[in-house]
Amino acid sequence: MMKFPLIWSLLGVVSAFRPTAFRTESHTSLQATWSDPKAVREYQDFLASGKSELELMPDKASVIIKPPEGGDEELANALLAMGMGDDVVLRPGDDLPEAVDGSEDFPIYITLRPPELVDFLNNLPESFGYDRRDNFVFVAGGPKYGNIEDLLKTKGYCRDTMTQFLITGIKFSKIRPQDQSVNLGFDAQGEEKWAGECAACGKWNGAVAQRLERAAIRCRPVFYREWRRLMWERNILDAVLNLIGAVRDSPTSLADVALYYNQEVSDVVWGISSILRGGRAITLTYGFEERIFGVAEANGVDVTCELLDEEMYPYMYKQFELANEFLNYMHFAQEECGLLKGVSLPMKRSGGNEIMRQGNLRADGVL
Repeated sequence: MMKFPLIWSLLGVVSAFRPTAFRTESHTSLQATWSDPKAVREYQDFLASGKSELELMPDKASVIIKPPEGGDEELANALLAMGMGDDVVLRPGDDLPEAVDGSEDFPIYITLRPPELVDFLNNLPESFGYDRRDNFVFVAGGPKYGNIEDLLKTKGYCRDTMTQFLITGIKFSKIRPQDQSVNLGFDAQGEEKWAGECAACGKWNGAVAQRLERAAIRCRPVFYREWRRLMWERNILDAVLNLIGAVRDSPTSLADVALYYNQEVSDVVWGISSILRGGRAITLTYGFEERIFGVAEANGVDVTCELLDEEMYPYMYKQFELANEFLNYMHFAQEECGLLKGVSLPMKRSGGNEIMRQGNLRADGVL
């Protein structure tokens, strides 16, 4: 399909493309770069460990913690369906059993949305002793689960051994969960390129991957540092593309944003990448634009862009407020489009971050 990344210059001012009205002039300036000392220390510890191969634990009977009654049980039910029929289901407040299927060491999948997760971690029964919390499996990704890195950091759960599970490669259905990872073709070495896969890190990464493999769902077991990159990349897709699509006059799909507004997406994303590199010690890997656009084009045809409510704001958008282009869009969405009701945004800043690119550096060569 032919793409039109230069549609702004070709069509001029069109009412459907209102967001260009608030763009501010960008000036290159010399700015201080700060970094997260904890992230740097984690990288140094990783290098000191000398680990080069993952230790993969097999899947086994597990505990699956469902949301409170009336909550969204879609993920919990999918995990149960992919198990071996010997899992134990709990709800927040229930006591953790001493053993499951004869084993005292087992994964504990916590299928709670971030607001529910906060309450759960603040009110753990005594049976969830400190020696058992290394078995937690936290989930992230997509509009339901978002980015919980800051939440977990405040509780001391962000570390190499803690299992975290990026779920956005699963397509949920009433019959059975399906894989929705995207094949982007072959790279220069002839290897297949994939995007939008599930990924897992930490103690039980192999168990998570094996469970998903039973339903033919791709899942990459990776080290924590690589998982962070994948999770933040997905957070960018969910936050930025939905934001740029939601401020249009007409309902706009994720696929349409990737096809027709990719230049605006690139402007915002490269500003965010600078913030992540300086503030989080995260460098997005080569080809991230190709992967973001590829996933949106393949899986976003029937997904209408929308902004989440105040409850999910801290887990989807707040972490990008330091990026000027992103913040300008958020102000436009709130002030001109009536979105983000109840959200208190930082003051709009003039100017923009330096965009570190020439043209649209999509690895697939689309300019």
